[in-house]
Amino acid sequence: MYTPVFAQNTSPQFGVKGGVNFSNLYTEDSDKDNVMVGYNVGLFSKMPITERFAFQTEIYYSTKGAKVTYNNLFVSGTALFNLNYIEVPLLLVIKLTDNFSIHAGPYAAYLVNGKVKNDSNGTIFDFEDNIKEDDYNRFDAGIEGGISLDFSALSLGARYSYGLTKVGKEKTFLGTTYTFPDANNGVLNLYIAVPLLK
Repeated sequence: MYTPVFAQNTSPQFGVKGGVNFSNLYTEDSDKDNVMVGYNVGLFSKMPITERFAFQTEIYYSTKGAKVTYNNLFVSGTALFNLNYIEVPLLLVIKLTDNFSIHAGPYAAYLVNGKVKNDSNGTIFDFEDNIKEDDYNRFDAGIEGGISLDFSALSLGARYSYGLTKVGKEKTFLGTTYTFPDANNGVLNLYIAVPLLK
């Protein structure tokens, strides 16, 4: 019978992490959306609970958004949404082997700034004039999970996060209530984490 053997490292870790984001906005109103490439950079701490389990918290700056094409009764055109957040995930880390872990948990994020611009000719709806920073929800929350390869000097990871709150605020126009952009954040990020204290 095989019994996994784990390294006897139960010391807290603190360090820096950063990488590349592949973000998207998921909405029922759009007929096409394209992934936007961005980045994430910040700090992390990992507090071991046992040899196999740890609690990891992070705080980092993350760029999100997408290029979205709308074509419906209310909006027609293509827009480029740029949304920048300070994000704080709270993750449970499960160490499956000495060098391989999985992690999952909730996250909360605060929108630092949000901009949109027209990205096509013949746009019927002027995104830049009609969508301002106050039209976005400042707070986002969701779930995320991923995997990592862990070595003594660094970790290489991949993680996917999905927002459970809408990017846009709810509004009422001529007696009709709507949300625009009626979208949720989705981000795949690839990162390197380097412990500075352990």
